[in-house]
Amino acid sequence: MVVYRVQPLFRDRTDAGKRLAERLGHYQNSKTIVLAIPRGGVPVAIEVANKLEAPLDVVVPRKITIPYNPEAGYGAVTEDGTIVLNEPLVKHLGLSEHQIQHQAEEVRAEIAQRSTAYRGSLPAPQIEGKTAIIIDDGLASGFTMVAAIKSIKRRKAATVISAVPVASGTAYDLVKPLVHELVCPVIARVYHFAVASFYHNWYDLTEEEVIRYLNDWRESHRAKD
Repeated sequence: MVVYRVQPLFRDRTDAGKRLAERLGHYQNSKTIVLAIPRGGVPVAIEVANKLEAPLDVVVPRKITIPYNPEAGYGAVTEDGTIVLNEPLVKHLGLSEHQIQHQAEEVRAEIAQRSTAYRGSLPAPQIEGKTAIIIDDGLASGFTMVAAIKSIKRRKAATVISAVPVASGTAYDLVKPLVHELVCPVIARVYHFAVASFYHNWYDLTEEEVIRYLNDWRESHRAKD
């Protein structure tokens, strides 16, 4: 569905995850793994993993922020070192290679800490030869998802799927050519886009909440096993 005006369409991330899961049923098989982009992608991905009866893990890209505007980013980095840059924006900002690499190193250190917190003592799962479904709660610029996709491709997934409840038109157009399928119920071709605008109940999850979500999911599936 393409929308041309902003309106809340999902009750919360759990509701969005359940609706997204309905569109991913054809990926229910033993070679599928669901990968959440923290933080907001975790509760969405949990609903998909439950529906598909698939294992759940995280892929941890983080944006590289504009030095004087920490809310905005000009690129993203993943835990394996993959860097994706918004080249026109980098040129506009006049950033040097040294500045970019310095910031990227700081982000990598943060990613390493977060990955350890999210996984605990568990190793990163084997992805080679599998169908990897990468999930977030929405795409604004799309660069974080692009970094995640490139990282998962480097880990030799057989098929890479991106799945989000909502995306801006520009992000959708950026991500779609990079994956086997982009599952996105709502494409918003609006001038002012914010993922939060499409949720009735929205807030930024804390690290503690994300870890609790993941630990609760692992515990419930350990009980089933």
